[in-house]
Parts: sequence; structure tokens; C-alpha cells
Amino acid sequence: MGNRSKKIDFNKKYLDMKEIVTKQKSLLKDTEKLLNKQIEMEGKSSAYYLSMASWCEMKGYENSAEFLYRHSEEERMHMLKLIRYVNEAGGHALQPEIIGIKHSFETLREVFEQVLDHEIAVTISINHLVDHCFGQKDFATFQFLQWYVKEQREEETLARRALELFDIIGEGGIGLWTIDQEIVKLEGKVSAAQSMGEGK
Repeated sequence: MGNRSKKIDFNKKYLDMKEIVTKQKSLLKDTEKLLNKQIEMEGKSSAYYLSMASWCEMKGYENSAEFLYRHSEEERMHMLKLIRYVNEAGGHALQPEIIGIKHSFETLREVFEQVLDHEIAVTISINHLVDHCFGQKDFATFQFLQWYVKEQREEETLARRALELFDIIGEGGIGLWTIDQEIVKLEGKVSAAQSMGEGK
């Protein structure tokens, strides 16, 4: 009986609490809007690359397909990282609506031309977001975004190197087969080059 009485008293005190600790919103409305726009872009990147990977696999470009499947997963991770940041800062990250995804391509070269175009667009978007945060003196978000700045430099370089293979090797004869073999080796080469550059 005594234990039950203590439990009732504890519950009553808990229910009578007037002050509830909640997250305080530290994001400006404009910053939250831009971050949600970036979330949408990262989500679309994942969907774009998934569609490209499926087309490559269907056409027999197995290494290019694996390259793009992996990058689709990476872009999804980029999106989730942003979603969690927005929510932890007291904002509301919005699940993007993904429409208008292209499902077929004329050539393998077209796929990688579009990869490069898309990565350049993402770089511009990230730079705009970073510039906005610096201007608003939102140094927490500015610092958080530095990871994306570095990541984007590598992503854009990788896309450019992939497209250069078509000019270096050529598409005639066994050219496309050779390009498909080389695509998968690019990530290690670009990462190594970036690391050497940072070590200087």
C-alpha cells in the first residue's frame, strides 16, 4: 500500500509539471528553407543516380552500374545527414517529393555528362547555402556545411575524370568496354590525389 501511494504521488508530481524542456529553434526561417531545398537536391541526386545505375546494368555496363548504385547510396546519406541536422537544430526537415526522373539514355557518355552537370549544380547550391550562413552569422551551420564543401569538391572532380575517359580512350571498338572497366578505378585515384593535395 505504501509503495502504491509513493507511485501515485510521483505520477501526480510528474503530471503537475508546468515546464517541459523542449528543443529551442536556432535556425533562421530562411536558413531552414534553404537547407530543405538542399535536402530535396540530395534526394533527387540519389534518385537520378539510381535510375542511371539501373539503365547501365540493363545495358551491360556492370562497373558503371556499381559506381552509380554506390553514389546513389552516398547521396541518400548526404540527405539524411542534412535532415538530422535540421531537426536537431529545432527545425523541421521535409521529406522531398521526387518527380521527373529520367529513366533512359542514348549513350553511356550521356549518363556521365549528366552526372557532371548535376554535380556542378549541387556545388553551386552548396556554395550559395554556405555564403548565406556566413552572411547571417550562423557559424554552427556554416561549420556543419564545410563537410559538404569538401565532399562536393571530390564528387565534381570524380565526375569530370569519368567524362574525360571517353575522350582519352574513345568509344569505338572495345572503347566502351574499357571505359566501363576504368570507371570503377576512379574513386581510389581521385581520393588519393585529393589526399596528396591536402598534405602539401
